[in-house]
Amino acid sequence: MASKLNLLSDADCRNATSQGKKIHKLHDGGGLLLWIYEDGRKFWRLRYWIASKEKSLSFGSYPQISLKKARIKRDEQRKVLDADLDPSAERKATNLRKKLANVNSFEAVAMEWYNKQLHTWVPHHASDVRRRLENNIFPTLGKRPIGEIQAPELLQTVRKIEARGAYDLAHRVLQVCGQVFRYGIATGRCTHDLSTDLRGALTPHKKQHQAAVRPEELPELLRAIAKYDETGDKQTRLALQLLAQTFVRTNELIGAEWGEFDLNNALWIIPAGRMKMKAEHVVPLSGQALTMLAELKEISGGSRFVFPGRNQDKPISNNTMLFALYRLGYKGKMTGHGFRAVASTILNETGFNPDVIERQLAHCERNEVRGAYNRAEYLPERKRMMQQWADYLDSIEAGAKVIPLYGQGS
Repeated sequence: MASKLNLLSDADCRNATSQGKKIHKLHDGGGLLLWIYEDGRKFWRLRYWIASKEKSLSFGSYPQISLKKARIKRDEQRKVLDADLDPSAERKATNLRKKLANVNSFEAVAMEWYNKQLHTWVPHHASDVRRRLENNIFPTLGKRPIGEIQAPELLQTVRKIEARGAYDLAHRVLQVCGQVFRYGIATGRCTHDLSTDLRGALTPHKKQHQAAVRPEELPELLRAIAKYDETGDKQTRLALQLLAQTFVRTNELIGAEWGEFDLNNALWIIPAGRMKMKAEHVVPLSGQALTMLAELKEISGGSRFVFPGRNQDKPISNNTMLFALYRLGYKGKMTGHGFRAVASTILNETGFNPDVIERQLAHCERNEVRGAYNRAEYLPERKRMMQQWADYLDSIEAGAKVIPLYGQGS
């Protein structure tokens, strides 16, 4: 029972029942009411009038919202009414602002950008990008509206990465942030790419290129690989030789499956899902490469993989060829990726069409429209180049003085 002043007490609220009604209402003054339902639930509501129209606003349930807290909420909303504003409309506007803030947060914009890009990335790159954002940016800036972030905030966040000595990672994370800000500009969530303001603000880092022999050192390396059977296994020797022949990326070679090869037409068609830039790639096969594949077919023992590991259902590991190069004495001097670098250097120096070389290397095409190329682009020239490259490797391995590379004049 409420007091004489028509004010509720804690005991009134605690002991109140619906008194057999669907809803029983207890008044506390100033429009504050406690609604008691027949199932025992109790809720606070504020009754008020706007333009002679009765309205109400919920404050939550009792006892989660105590009598004292309910009165505080009532007094706050009475101030809104005194300003000739509708508390219900103001609450909706506040909720909308919060919702928009969440939609426009750096994390929301970043994940929207990420999902737009996802189909163009191979899984390991997608994982790297997401991890860099989640570990380094989201904890401090993720919930901030992207349009309100200032350059010093971004710098302070990225410098935490530098403090760990991860200078290269700091630059990579800043580069990703720049892409997010540019997407935010395009979608109207911010007006400026803050990463451009931080140029020169991070500690410079020296880019580490993967080791590769010089062109003049290639013949000795090829001869060492040819003798690998003396200390290692034939499959690894053939893997190194096929890598030199095709100069694909190491993971593209070790994941090769027999179903990707059109041996009748001397083509290896690597599906988009296994390529760095998510575009199908064609590798013309030289006569020498076809001979190697015939040997590998016998070794593979019915596995779907060209280079099966101990478990026939899985390929050899990424380290197999790297450790083989170590065993040959090339630790710190040559990597699997190094075959791409040395092939690019020699082919460019000997006059082959740079566009043909770049297409065969499957490098990223900066122009997205041009990048959506036909897989057969330059294919006749690429076939000639790959056969000439194979002949060149044979010749220098044998110690030939005259090097049969013909470039554009072939």
